[in-house]
Amino acid sequence: MTLTPASEQAQTEVVDLCAELIRFDTSNPTSDERAAADWVVDRLAEVGIASELVESAPGRASVIARIAGSDAARGALLVHGHLDVVPADASEWQVPPFSGEIRDGYLWGRGAIDMKDTVAVMLATARHFARTGTRPSRDVVLAFLADEEAGGKFGAHWLVEHRPGLFAGVTEAIGEGGGFSFALDDTRRLYPIENAQRGMAWMELTANGRAGHGSSPNDENAVTDLAESLTRIGRETFPIRLIEPVRALLEEAARLYGVEFDENDVEASLARLGPVADFMQVVLRNSANPTMFSAGYQTNVIPGKATARVDGRFLPGHEQELIDTIDRLLLPSVSREWVNHDIAMETAFDGPLVDAMCEAVRAEDPDGHPVPYCNPGGTDAKAFTHLGIRCFGFKGLKLPHDLDYGRLFHGVDERVPLEGLRFGVRVMTRLWQSC
Repeated sequence: MTLTPASEQAQTEVVDLCAELIRFDTSNPTSDERAAADWVVDRLAEVGIASELVESAPGRASVIARIAGSDAARGALLVHGHLDVVPADASEWQVPPFSGEIRDGYLWGRGAIDMKDTVAVMLATARHFARTGTRPSRDVVLAFLADEEAGGKFGAHWLVEHRPGLFAGVTEAIGEGGGFSFALDDTRRLYPIENAQRGMAWMELTANGRAGHGSSPNDENAVTDLAESLTRIGRETFPIRLIEPVRALLEEAARLYGVEFDENDVEASLARLGPVADFMQVVLRNSANPTMFSAGYQTNVIPGKATARVDGRFLPGHEQELIDTIDRLLLPSVSREWVNHDIAMETAFDGPLVDAMCEAVRAEDPDGHPVPYCNPGGTDAKAFTHLGIRCFGFKGLKLPHDLDYGRLFHGVDERVPLEGLRFGVRVMTRLWQSC
C-alpha cells in the first residue's frame, strides 16, 4: 500500500492548533467547552469538513464530524478526544497555565498532554486529508468531547445515551490512554497501546455515631470510626492479579532486556525490569485511596456524622474483590454508596487496527516496540463500549527520555515536546490510511 505522508504544513500547524486550544480555559467544572467547540467547528469548516456541535447543557459542547473512507463497506473508526481540562493554580506554574507558551522545545500549558495535544493532532490530520484529497481506508468519525475529566456525564455518556446515531456504523475506536513512548534505555522505547482499563469505584463513606460534648468520653464517635476505617483502607495492599495485557507488556520488556520473567514470582521479575517496574506497579492490583474527609463544625462538639471519599479502581475481572475488601475493612458504623461507578474493560490485542497502530509506530520510530497496556485510570472509552465499540488508547507521541510523562498528567508545568506533536501527525496520517 502506498501512503501519502503527512505534509510539512500539517506538521507545522499542529503546534499552533495546540497552542490555540490551550488558550481556551476549559477547566472542568469551573468553565465550559463552548468557545473551544465553536473554534473546532471553524477549523474543520475552513477545509470543507462539515461537523455538528451538540450541547448536552448550556456550554457543555461536543463536536462530531465524519470523513468518508475509501471502503464504505467496512465499519467506521471513531477517533475521540476531550476538550475539557482539570483546573490549574497559576501560582504553582513556571508559565501561565493557559498561555500556550513555547519554551525550550516544549509547548506549555494545561491540557498540553491531557489531551489538547491529541485533539490538535486530530485536527491537523483531518485538515491535511481535506486539503490533499487523501481518503482514510474507512470512514473516520471524529469526536471532540465535553466533560471527560468529570466522568463524561455531559459528554461521551450523554451522547451515547441521547445521540447514538452519531456513531452509526462505528466498530472500533481510539482515544487517550496509550500510544506514548516509554524509555527502556538510551535508544529503545516501548509504546504501550491501551487495550484494557481498570474500572472506577469512587465511593462516599458515612459514619453515624452519637453526638456529644467534646470533653466527654464517647465510644460512638463518628470521626474516630471513619478515621479508623479510612486508615485500614489506605494501608491495604491488594494482591497481584496478572491480567493478560499486563503480562504481555512485562514479558516483552523482559525479552528486550534479556532477562527472565516468571509469572509465579512477579516481584522478583519486576526487580529485573528497571524503570518498567515502577511504571507497571499501578496496574498489577486493585487500589483504594482515601482522598477527602469532612466532619464537625466546632472543636468542642463531637459530630454525629462524618463523611469521606475514596477513589477505588479495579482490574478487569476483579471488581467483586475490591467491593468485598472494602466492606471487610469498614467498621459496622460506616456505610458506603457510589459516587461514580463505571466498568473495567479489556479487548484482545489483535486484528487489522492493532496491526496498523503497531506498523505506524514502527515506521516512524524503528527503535519503538508497541505492546499491550492496561490504563490505570478511565477514559471516555467506557461510554463507547456500551455501543458495542471495541476501544483502544493510542495517541502516537514520542517523548524525550528524560521527561516524566506520567507526572505531568493533572500536574504542574504540563508540557508537550514540539517534535512529539509533529511525530503524532505523521503517525496518525499513516494510521488513518491503513486502519
